[in-house]
Amino acid sequence: MASARPALNGQTLSATAADIADELGFEHVTVSEVARRVGVKPASVYFHLDGADDLRGRVSALALTELGERLALALAGRAGRDALEALVDAVRGYAVEHPGRWASTQVRITAPEAGAAGARVAALMLAVVRGYGLPPKEQTHAVRLIGSTVNGFVRLHVHGSFDHSDPDPEASWLRMTQALDTALTHWPTTATSEETAR
Repeated sequence: MASARPALNGQTLSATAADIADELGFEHVTVSEVARRVGVKPASVYFHLDGADDLRGRVSALALTELGERLALALAGRAGRDALEALVDAVRGYAVEHPGRWASTQVRITAPEAGAAGARVAALMLAVVRGYGLPPKEQTHAVRLIGSTVNGFVRLHVHGSFDHSDPDPEASWLRMTQALDTALTHWPTTATSEETAR
């Protein structure tokens, strides 16, 4: 006896789209591909969402929600460098395990449902930065540094850029984390001449 088809709703379609993103790439998330996966015609999918942009926005919201949950668990009870290491390891782990979902968080997100999930991720990252005593006006700069560094490392690693040289990428990852800790510990808080001129 064939298993029953899952109920067709926004949650099911979002999960299916997220799986497609991980398997084929976020750019392959389309209404037609989702419809094919769940065994219905595209018109049935459109009944539950407002098109491709809405579908991709739902993937972003799902990914940010999952990432926020992972970060909250990883950061519980941690502070300082311990929290920083937990943060970057959790983000890297999610990006490697769910490349398509991760890619969905790296583009401009306009879906309203992604707002709260994204805000939670940002708040958790800011909490780590505040643990280093950075003033409020510097915290966004620091969060951007962490995000850019981790994302750059992950992208290079998964595309094999580190495969033809020593040392092992894990040693470089450790150095990178140490460098971020040093940067946050000795963060420059004096405005540059260009900023002062403005």
